[in-house]
Amino acid sequence: MSASALNAARAALYGLPGLPLAFVALPLYVLLPNHYARAFGVPLATLGVLLLATRLLDALIDPLLGWLIDRLYRRSAQAVLAAAAGACVVLAVSFGLLFHPPWPQGGGLLALAAALLVLTYACYSALSLAHQAWGALLGADASRQSRLVAWREGLGLVGVLLASTLPALAGLGVMTAVFAALLALGWLAWRAAPRPPRPAAAAAPPADPWQPWRSGAFRRLLAVFVLNGLASAMPATLVLFFVQDRLQASAAMEPLFLAAYFAAAAASMPLWLAVVRRLGLVRGWLLGMGLAVLVFVWAATLGPGDGAVFAVICVLSGLALGADLVMPAALLAGLIERAGDLGRAQGAYYGWWNFAAKLNLALAAGLALPVLSWFGYTPGAAGAQGAWALTIAYCLLPCALKLAAAGLLAVFFLHRPLGGSS
Repeated sequence: MSASALNAARAALYGLPGLPLAFVALPLYVLLPNHYARAFGVPLATLGVLLLATRLLDALIDPLLGWLIDRLYRRSAQAVLAAAAGACVVLAVSFGLLFHPPWPQGGGLLALAAALLVLTYACYSALSLAHQAWGALLGADASRQSRLVAWREGLGLVGVLLASTLPALAGLGVMTAVFAALLALGWLAWRAAPRPPRPAAAAAPPADPWQPWRSGAFRRLLAVFVLNGLASAMPATLVLFFVQDRLQASAAMEPLFLAAYFAAAAASMPLWLAVVRRLGLVRGWLLGMGLAVLVFVWAATLGPGDGAVFAVICVLSGLALGADLVMPAALLAGLIERAGDLGRAQGAYYGWWNFAAKLNLALAAGLALPVLSWFGYTPGAAGAQGAWALTIAYCLLPCALKLAAAGLLAVFFLHRPLGGSS
């Protein structure tokens, strides 16, 4: 496909499935636990074990799903679309049944919820991996990949915003119906999107799931991605603690802060595409990391009554998030092409990449919450010691991780080619 063929409309067709796929994540991680505890009386400890087990399984199967998706791509793009259609149907049904179980009482509810969570996570992961791999196969020069990723992630942020407001405004029934409709619309757009050409590597013997780890460039990029992801996931884990106990802002301000953050990230996509054209992917990502560090250093100076200033910080940190959404994924697509693995192992690369992203979310809670406890923070206590603990865990530790990631990115990729196996 020529660069000129990838106009905004065609890129948007590719990106549209990102909207329902992002839509499904927030209800699963935020709404479902509260719904089962309040509506069905499931004990929190039981619910925690169930969610932890299914989420760990979700992360562990991603590399295998990626390998299986590579097999589909070796057959044809039509085979991928057919499998995606089946996954969309199962995902819509399992998601709906999770929030509206046919038997809402007794032990059968937990067994049904476990089975539905496994199905939902597996279909969600398979669709995400197939969609990411499709984008990589459409071409991996920096400008084209950054445009594809920007449409995918930008529309995904629209999905997050929709999922964060629709349940409160219209209820869970409307939410599940809208999700099913968006999923159908996303698949139709995917079907109408540009078809990837068959790469020359597709004629080579199929790769195994461990193929990405043979690339030294992938290992280095993944190290940067994990450090940077931890730096982003920790504030996401702690933001409500910071708002409630450090800023002492009203509960009505919390959704406004989150909406400002995600809306700014979505709006920043054209800006970061311009940065890529001028500076390239590596320097563009470094610029985004630097902006994030400056913003969180500023956040460390805030205290009670600074809610209006924090709203500005949410907008600026959302701008920085845009770089984290565009640059790493575009760099990975370029790496796969330079390694000669397009058409034989792109799904495996994205499988390990998504495994690392999900592991980051678990590690963020595993690091941030103990740090808070170690420094003496207790939720609801607004004393000086608790405020300082929040400042360290929410602002300063993420800055240190972000600077470490930036240092690795500069050392590994600023003045050397992205590809290679050494």
